[in-house]
Amino acid sequence: MLLDRRAIACQEMVELVSDYLEGALNRGERRRFERHLAACPHCSEYLAQMRETIRLTGRLVPEDFTPQIRAEFGELFRRWR
Repeated sequence: MLLDRRAIACQEMVELVSDYLEGALNRGERRRFERHLAACPHCSEYLAQMRETIRLTGRLVPEDFTPQIRAEFGELFRRWR
């Protein structure tokens, strides 16, 4: 049995999921990604969880966070910039 050297491993899927969701993968990478999804229920579930996380976090408003969390996020943002 020959190995498909172009196949994506689960670890690579985790690294590519953001690019996939943002539409940033080229056609070949997207096909490889989707081929892996079709055969891997674990990665399919991970993608579903990521989509749900994005859906839910899109509903957050500042009032959802405690003052401490808002301060921590502000500090993280200032250090990042």
